[in-house]
Amino acid sequence: MTAPDEARGVGVFPEAGPSCPVERRGEPELARLLAGLLGRVGRGDRAAFTEFYRLTNHRVFGLAVRMLRNRSAAEEITQEVYVQAWSLADQYDQRRSSPMGWLIMLTHRRAVDRIRSERAASDRDVVYGHTQLGRDHDVVAETVTQRAEERAVVRCLDTLTSRQRETIALAYYGGRTYTEVARQLEIPLATVKSRVRDGLKRLAACLTGSESR
Repeated sequence: MTAPDEARGVGVFPEAGPSCPVERRGEPELARLLAGLLGRVGRGDRAAFTEFYRLTNHRVFGLAVRMLRNRSAAEEITQEVYVQAWSLADQYDQRRSSPMGWLIMLTHRRAVDRIRSERAASDRDVVYGHTQLGRDHDVVAETVTQRAEERAVVRCLDTLTSRQRETIALAYYGGRTYTEVARQLEIPLATVKSRVRDGLKRLAACLTGSESR
């Protein structure tokens, strides 16, 4: 199926605010509405996709901006996420995550891929600068070390379970409180705290192992 205009980036990504349609609904009501829309999107309903996009693009774009700190790059990620959502809507399983949680995970993965790609390019620039331009060795070594530490964090995120990544992404990248995360994922607050605690422990263990190698 050809992606609708919204998925290909036709339109504007406004800043989220009090008037955002998503904020005028309770999370359970919104989750039910979005799940229904996704079901129709999976059957190729473009009108449902337009409504799904209208209700959710503020959060997707907001997360992309916070992660990438670049509006242009965030717009590109948002477009990619909705193209992916259009393609995968028929595979969405609401038993595994809420529609908004699913979108947040797609966004997080896309943004992490972009960060990895940009860091790889940056590392190549550092190596080139060292070999071709004669930059001071200590400065280059310090930069490479910093990049390696950043890559270790990204790599260690992959050791988490999908539920731990989703919960941590909402709490830290999404800027939500534990209570807001619990409401969005429709799970008990204690479960949110447990997932974050266990996920951070696993991250710490992975990072410690990375440092020792």
